Amino acid sequence: MKKQIIGMMCVAAMMSSCHIYRAYDRPETIDASGIYRDPVSETDTLAVTDTANMGNLPWKEVFRDPKLQALIEEGLASNVDLQAAILRVEEAKAMLTAAKLSYLPSINFAPQGTLSSFDKMKPSQTYQIPVAASWEIDLFGKLLNAKRGQRAAYLQSQYTQQSVRSQIICGIANTYYSLLMLDRQVQITSETVAIYKENVRTMEAMKIAGMTTEAGVAQIRAAYHQVQASLLDLQRQVRETENSLCILLAKTPQQIDRSTLEEQVMPDELMVGVPLQLLENRPDVKVAEMTLASAYYTTNQARSAFYPSITISGTAGWTNSAGSSIVNPGKAILSAVASLAQPIFNRGQLIANLKVSKAEEKIAQMNYQQTILEAGQEVSNALRLYDTQDKKLEQDRQQVDQLDKAVTYTKALFQSGDATYLEILTAQQSLLSAQLTEVSDNMQRIQAVVSLYSALGGGRN
Repeated sequence: MKKQIIGMMCVAAMMSSCHIYRAYDRPETIDASGIYRDPVSETDTLAVTDTANMGNLPWKEVFRDPKLQALIEEGLASNVDLQAAILRVEEAKAMLTAAKLSYLPSINFAPQGTLSSFDKMKPSQTYQIPVAASWEIDLFGKLLNAKRGQRAAYLQSQYTQQSVRSQIICGIANTYYSLLMLDRQVQITSETVAIYKENVRTMEAMKIAGMTTEAGVAQIRAAYHQVQASLLDLQRQVRETENSLCILLAKTPQQIDRSTLEEQVMPDELMVGVPLQLLENRPDVKVAEMTLASAYYTTNQARSAFYPSITISGTAGWTNSAGSSIVNPGKAILSAVASLAQPIFNRGQLIANLKVSKAEEKIAQMNYQQTILEAGQEVSNALRLYDTQDKKLEQDRQQVDQLDKAVTYTKALFQSGDATYLEILTAQQSLLSAQLTEVSDNMQRIQAVVSLYSALGGGRN
């Protein structure tokens, strides 16, 4: 009768707790539709039907500069953050293995011997050579959900590693391109310094000839010193950017071997793929989902705590101790015990734990959705930045061309006496500013490609 009652209790509990055994499935409320904003239209989302995705490209197909590729490979091999992420993956893998082993019985071998004597009599010797085993039957999913939760944590660590890898690749690329931009700006400014130096000599000669005043000479000298100062700032930025890149490479500050900005070739077409691909491609989005999955299994564990735990234990071995007597040779001993523990008086605590787990699961779900929205924002911003800088770059080139002509025309007017040398100086200053802006806008256009590649989950392979 007792066995029947216990059996009925277990069946009833299993029927009421069947949802405990369900594996995590992405909530239907998670929405990735319409997260790409059209870079041109003010109101429409980007209509995407092509599944081709720039984020699926190997990083060497995006960053084609051999010197940059060598730096990225060096960074992937030595970056401290990436190495730490790899170790955390190994740690999570070991914990997952431990969770899987919890299904197996625990076995202990604990031999013992006793030597005793009463009133100086001949000592008696007793011994026990037992092997004890204990096995918890996972009838209500406690161990199952613990294992699944640990697997989610393991996948989370893998996706975190992928995220760090992507950040390192794109971080090295961005820093490298910034360095090339600064190199070009240093070159332009150095050429301008040489021109201004010649301008100073020309103005001093004109002053001696009575063709200009000391005020004009002072003005050109001030412009010369201003350009020199800006050159020093650019050279400082070059050094600081090199040092920043060395940090990413986990090496001491030093000069970086590099090419030029003009040699860079970026992908001709930017392919973003369908928004749903972000859920599978972006490591940080997958991290957020695995956090949700882990919270889901924690909630299931909190539910399973309401149900009984069943443990079977047994002992087998040999002993020569038969209570008050000693037998030789020893005899085999066998014992088996089944125990059932049902929580009764701590139900309030269990309810509180379940409420906490549900709240954490809800928070994880909201964070997951927010991560998806932020990913869509990054893609939209990168598309807009590329479109803007591409158009600005065309305007910059036309501006530089016109200002270069203005310098030439002003020099011709000066020779004919229809313009002053200060007008030449003003035209040269405008040309310098436009040239530096063109380089900067070209750099931002390249960085938009890098940002888009990162936003689409690039750098995984």
